[in-house]
Amino acid sequence: MHQLPKFTLPSDFRFSCVPNSLLPLGLLILLGGCGGLWRNSNPVKTPQLSDGPSSAPIALGSSFVADAVAKVGPAVVRIDIKKEVTNPIGGIFGMGPPSQQQQGLGSGFITRSDGLLLTNAHVVEGAGSVAVTLPDGRSFPGKVLGADPLTDVAVVKVAAQGLPVAPLGNSASVRPGEWAIAIGNPLGLDNTVTLGIVSATARTDALGGGQRVAYIQTDAAVNPGNSGGPLINDRGQVIGINTAIRQAPGAGLSFAIPINKAKTVAQQILEGGRASHPYLGVKLQAITPQLAREVNATGNNCKLPERNAVVVVDVVQNSPAARGGIRSCDLILKVADQAVKSPSDVQVAVEGGQVGRELLITVERQGKTQALRLKPMELPRPQG
Repeated sequence: MHQLPKFTLPSDFRFSCVPNSLLPLGLLILLGGCGGLWRNSNPVKTPQLSDGPSSAPIALGSSFVADAVAKVGPAVVRIDIKKEVTNPIGGIFGMGPPSQQQQGLGSGFITRSDGLLLTNAHVVEGAGSVAVTLPDGRSFPGKVLGADPLTDVAVVKVAAQGLPVAPLGNSASVRPGEWAIAIGNPLGLDNTVTLGIVSATARTDALGGGQRVAYIQTDAAVNPGNSGGPLINDRGQVIGINTAIRQAPGAGLSFAIPINKAKTVAQQILEGGRASHPYLGVKLQAITPQLAREVNATGNNCKLPERNAVVVVDVVQNSPAARGGIRSCDLILKVADQAVKSPSDVQVAVEGGQVGRELLITVERQGKTQALRLKPMELPRPQG
């Protein structure tokens, strides 16, 4: 498990999270998110993500948790991976081989009876082999169809038929205070169930800056090995994918990717092999009255209003933001019709746009409000 400051990720493998602190001046925020589905000009059959039945309501009572788990539990799987990693002392004076094998485990859940399942990208990152084990003991080799590190969603396929399926819910209807049930394989303890409530929704600042997911926050106990497992409601429907935890003395908070977001990303992976992420190309900074006073006192040409806001620090040359007229010192007020209060809010809001489709950005420039129309481009992929 990779340890970040103040974070414990629920897997033995790394998931890139930025420490939760004030974004330094000049931090590059490559605005991205999942846009529309890519389609060919010729009509093609859309791959089916889920063939689970609609879930009938469960009568609340002393056994509602057990009833909900009975609906989803048979479809929650254990994912074991093996991967080759470089041995840092390998080959030096005969001290060992140049590479060595690492093992890791996580969780996932079946969404289609012919063996399609969802998990976290960091669970299967770099996997040389994947083994998927069902609660009934059956085990199958798995193939990673695609993974999106930006949202931490991955799609895996096993060759099987007639498998149990986890019903998918609607994360847009999730409210704080509702029951939240986590199922997975924490610390290698298979088929573990924990109960909590939804503590918050739309957490854009849960894991620091640069995130593209508005997470569901819960106090249900989640530990390494729970990664990729489902967060379900009291009706036995998957509302999220457990992905990370944030620890504090005597307490811990868990975060899940909303299932609606996961479905969008997974559908794009099924159709095109990867997810699409819109990009504007700006450097953003969250400002407070105190920070604005300090910046203004330096004699900087950019005079900031002394209030909480999001300011454009710089614009990448030849980017959609530059072509659309965004300038340094602009305050970002809205993306589409959504008000934004932090760089993470901007990030997630832009995520709701589509590559090549016009996006309305409302800015404040020298005290005056302006509406700018930008066309996001595809987020540049890391080289190598």
